[in-house]
Amino acid sequence: MGEIIVATFEKSKSINDLNKIKSMGFSEQDFEQINEHGVLLEDIKKQLAIFKKGIAKMELMEAATVGNGILKLTDEEFVEKASFFDEHKTNLKLLKFVPASGAASRMFKFLTTFLNEFDIEKETINAYINRKKENKLAVFIIGMEKLPFFETIHKKIKEEFPDFDSFTRDYKNYYFIKFMLDARYFDFASKPKGILPFHKYATTIATPIEEHLYECGYYSSTNNKSHLHFTVSEAHQIDFEKIIDNVRDKVEKETQTSIEVSYSYQDKKTDTIAVSMNNKPFRKENGELLFRPGGHGALLENLNKLDADIIFIKNIDNVILHNNEKIALYKKALAGILLELQQQIFACLHLIDSFTATDHKIDEIIVFLKEKLNIEVKADFDLYKFENQIKILKSILNRPIRVCGMVKNEGEPGGGPFWVKNEQKEVSLQIVESSQVDLDDKKQVKIMEHATHFNPVDLVCATKNYKNEKFNLHQFVDENSGFIVQKNYLGKDIKSYELPGLWNGAMANWLTVFVEVPLITFNPVKTVNDLLKEAHQS
Repeated sequence: MGEIIVATFEKSKSINDLNKIKSMGFSEQDFEQINEHGVLLEDIKKQLAIFKKGIAKMELMEAATVGNGILKLTDEEFVEKASFFDEHKTNLKLLKFVPASGAASRMFKFLTTFLNEFDIEKETINAYINRKKENKLAVFIIGMEKLPFFETIHKKIKEEFPDFDSFTRDYKNYYFIKFMLDARYFDFASKPKGILPFHKYATTIATPIEEHLYECGYYSSTNNKSHLHFTVSEAHQIDFEKIIDNVRDKVEKETQTSIEVSYSYQDKKTDTIAVSMNNKPFRKENGELLFRPGGHGALLENLNKLDADIIFIKNIDNVILHNNEKIALYKKALAGILLELQQQIFACLHLIDSFTATDHKIDEIIVFLKEKLNIEVKADFDLYKFENQIKILKSILNRPIRVCGMVKNEGEPGGGPFWVKNEQKEVSLQIVESSQVDLDDKKQVKIMEHATHFNPVDLVCATKNYKNEKFNLHQFVDENSGFIVQKNYLGKDIKSYELPGLWNGAMANWLTVFVEVPLITFNPVKTVNDLLKEAHQS
C-alpha cells in the first residue's frame, strides 16, 4: 500500500513539474532533459529572470586597507598565532580543500595561439614575436630549458627526429612547443594543472598534487594524520590517483604524517542554463538545451558535504618548492587567528544561551563584534527589547567563519578586499571581483584604484557551530552576487550564468577576517612562464 502511495505522489509531482515547465515555454523533451540533468526547475526560473533583469553591481564604500579591515601582524605575532594553533589542534579534524578540476588550457593559451597562427615555412619566430608583440613567447623561448619537463620533451623529439640536433634554432623551438601541446604527444593544455610537472628536484620532478601532499604534512595535520580533498573532473581522478600512489610513501615518510585523500566532482545539478544574446534559452544543433558548469561557486556544494573542524582552502596551482617552513608558518598563523576568534565567539553564544547576558555583557559583545570582526550593530539597536537584542546578536555570531590571507596588490587580476554596502544598507567586508563593479561609475572606479591588497585564495574556514553541528553553507550565500558572462559555443555568442563565487558571494554572509600575509605565500602558475619564477626553480 505504501508503495502505491509513493508512486501516486511521484506521478502527481511529475505532472505538476511538467505543467510548470510548459508554463515556462519548455517542451516535454526539455522536461526529460532537465530531469535527467538533475537541475531544479526553480533554479532555471531564477536564472532566466536574472538574464532578463541583469545583476545589480556591488556598491563599494572604500577599499579595505591595513588598520581598516585588514589585520597586520608582526613576525613575532605570526609565530605566536601559529603556536596557538599547534597547541589547540590536537582534538580537531583538519582538512585541506583544493579546487583542482580545471584544465590547463589558459596556462598555454599564448602558445596554442602561436601554433595556430605561425607558419614556419614563411616566417621566423622572431618576426612573429615582433609582428604580434608577443613578449610572453619570447620569455618562454629564452627560459624553456629551465622548465621541469624540458628534458622529457626534448628526449621524445629526438626519438622522432634522430637528426634533430642539426635543425635550426627556429625548428627546434617550434617542435618543442608542438610536441608539448599536440594531442599525439604530451597534450599539456588538455590536462588538469594538478598532474603537470611543476618543479624539478635533484632526482625527481614534482606535480602540484605532490606539493599539496607535502603541505598537508607541514600545516594541515594533527596526531600525525591529515586529510586532503581534491575536486576533480571524473575523467581525471585516475590520473590523480596514479600520482598519489607513486609519491604517497615518500611524502608520508618525510612528513611523518599519514595522508587520507578524497575526491568529489562538480555536481551536474549546479550547472546553469545558457541563453542567446536576446535571453532566450539556447539550443544545440540537435534541439537540446545547453547547460554549462556554474563556475567555482558550484563547489560550495562540495565544501558543504565535508566534515572537518578546520578547512584550509588553496588553489591547485599556488604551490612552491616543498620543504618550505615559512609557508607552514603563515598558514598555521591564519588557523591560530581563526581558532582564537572561534573560542571567543562560542563563549559569547554559550553566554547568550544561558540567559545570563547582562546589559554589561551585551556591551562587551558589541565591542568584540566591532574590534575583532569589523561588525557594527544597527544604530537603533538600543531601542530593541533585551530578548530581541539577544536574538540579533545570536544571528550575527552563529555563522561560519573564514580568515583570509591578503597579499599586497602587485597588479594581479582577481578579487580584492573592500567595504561593501548591500541592499539592506548593511556594510561588511567582502572579496570583490572587478566584474561585480560598475566600471562606468567614476566614484566606484576610484575606490577600486585605491585597493592596496589582493585575494590569493588563501582561506582557513570553520564550518561548524558552537554546538559542533555542521552549518548548511547554502544559507549564507548572497544570491544576488553571481556573474553573467559572455561565451562562445561553436561560433555563436551566448550568455552563461555563474553562481556566486566560492570565496566571493558564496561566503558573503560568513564572519570574515582579512589578514595581510607575505607575497611568498602567493606563487600561482597562471601561465607556463610562471614556472620560470624563482619560487618554482630549485
